[in-house]
Amino acid sequence: MAILGDPIAQATTPALINAALARAGIDATLVPMRVPAGELAPVLDGLRKVGNFRGAVITMPHKRAVMSLLDGAEPAAARTGACNVVRCRQDGGLVGDMLDGEAMVAALLGAGHRVEGSSVVVFGAGGAAAGIASAVLDHGARNLILRNRTRENASRLRELLMSSFPAAEISVAESERLDHGPVDIAINATSMGMNRDDRMPFDLASFDRTTVIADVVNKPDTTLLTTAGALGFRRVDGTMMLSAQIDLMIAHMLADDSET
Repeated sequence: MAILGDPIAQATTPALINAALARAGIDATLVPMRVPAGELAPVLDGLRKVGNFRGAVITMPHKRAVMSLLDGAEPAAARTGACNVVRCRQDGGLVGDMLDGEAMVAALLGAGHRVEGSSVVVFGAGGAAAGIASAVLDHGARNLILRNRTRENASRLRELLMSSFPAAEISVAESERLDHGPVDIAINATSMGMNRDDRMPFDLASFDRTTVIADVVNKPDTTLLTTAGALGFRRVDGTMMLSAQIDLMIAHMLADDSET
């Protein structure tokens, strides 16, 4: 198995998945592969031909680009136009799924936070944002606000979500400082926070202390979460989200062809 992304040196997924494989007594291993944008197609084409390749975790910047290279997609991937894990069938065909959303919901629920009936803001419009936005709607969020640096991308994500959730209340924020009522959950679904010198992905002054601040970046001490903690916000970090999907990723990659 592999994890495909760029950058990749910071990824903790290989250690977590390999530890889970060892505990389960599964004779397999996952290795990190740095695949720059634009090189995903030839890499996947080569992996299809590797006889003992079973699947790959897909991370930034490939979660949307990989969709056009798949031979099949599970409902969550098809609905969001994004994928973060693929399995390789015996015939070399690739089947993708999007687990980011269910993992974030599981992390929120595991930390004692309610998603059903909640007002949620998602910052970002990429693959992770699409998966998370879809999942919170699927789990009964009362309303969803999308905010992205490029408003057009957030609007496109709204249109995509409306095709699957036509009755949902989905809006796009018009400005950096959100104009909204009380928000229960605010989620950073961007890569901002991966580097120490990254600026905050959003202004915490837009929320009161009852808002749960969640981050997809796989660190418990991003600037966003550290600042939120100092201000008294409740937090859910990306390590909790990743832990929630390790077994799901393994199950997808090792599923046999009869489950396709």
